[in-house]
Amino acid sequence: MRRLIPTGDPKRPVTMTEAAEPVPRADEALVRVEAFAPNRGETFLLADPRPDLLPGKDIAGLVVQAAADGSGPSVGTRVVGHPPLGGWAEYAAVPTNALVPLPDGVDAVRAAALPLAGITALRLMRVAGPVAGTRILLTGASGGVGHYVTELAAAAGASVTAVTASPERGQRLSALGATQVVHDLDAASGPFDLVLESTGGPALALCLAKLVPGGTAVWFGQASRTPATLDFFDFFTGPENATLRHFHYAGAPYDRDLATLVRLVAENRLHPEIGRVADWSETAEVLVDLRDRRIRGKAVLTTGAAR
Repeated sequence: MRRLIPTGDPKRPVTMTEAAEPVPRADEALVRVEAFAPNRGETFLLADPRPDLLPGKDIAGLVVQAAADGSGPSVGTRVVGHPPLGGWAEYAAVPTNALVPLPDGVDAVRAAALPLAGITALRLMRVAGPVAGTRILLTGASGGVGHYVTELAAAAGASVTAVTASPERGQRLSALGATQVVHDLDAASGPFDLVLESTGGPALALCLAKLVPGGTAVWFGQASRTPATLDFFDFFTGPENATLRHFHYAGAPYDRDLATLVRLVAENRLHPEIGRVADWSETAEVLVDLRDRRIRGKAVLTTGAAR
């Protein structure tokens, strides 16, 4: 089979090679990949790849070999999956607790755009708790997670202020329910009950200053690749009793969250924002554009395997 592997070259970070088909464990199904969606975080791993790196965590396709332990979907089932690695290939072995069937109304391209970003958004909303009537400040809102959080939070009754780098990158967020879209944190008119911060650098300290007393800031990334630093004396003189917490989405099982995302898409209640769809022969170019923020929302690559 064919597989994409890292090159270490920032201008062309992956190349196509021939490889053996993966041999699934007893609790894994073998999936013929029809579409996959790279995440921007994966582009950073490709900058200095470890020798055993086989990228690819968000896929959609068809089960061609069911799990030997009897769990998960049967052969011939269309699925979306979130394997720990190896998804940028013609075939991928996927744990059945990270795999769910797709209904007829959800195509492989939209499904592939769901896993990492969608699961992150769902789990952020659980951390936030009930948000009806709350004011939320969301940074880095033009990426895949930001689009999902905006739509989920707005649908739950929150007032969302979304921060994006430019008007072009933020133009879809109002349609998804954002109350306000700004391009500079200083323009975000708070105070806010909840801050969801993912850009790093000086943004975290600026966001903390915009909290209400007793408010919460959740830090879940640093897309700017600049570490966040805090002067805790400033923190203590800011909003009283504020809470700062770290969040990381990972932790199997993923099937329940994937099933929720698929159901919301099928019911037309969640709309993946896909900025580019291309054949997987163009993966290297797409990765560079994703890394350099020239793609809004998600990028999806198709293998031509759909029948």
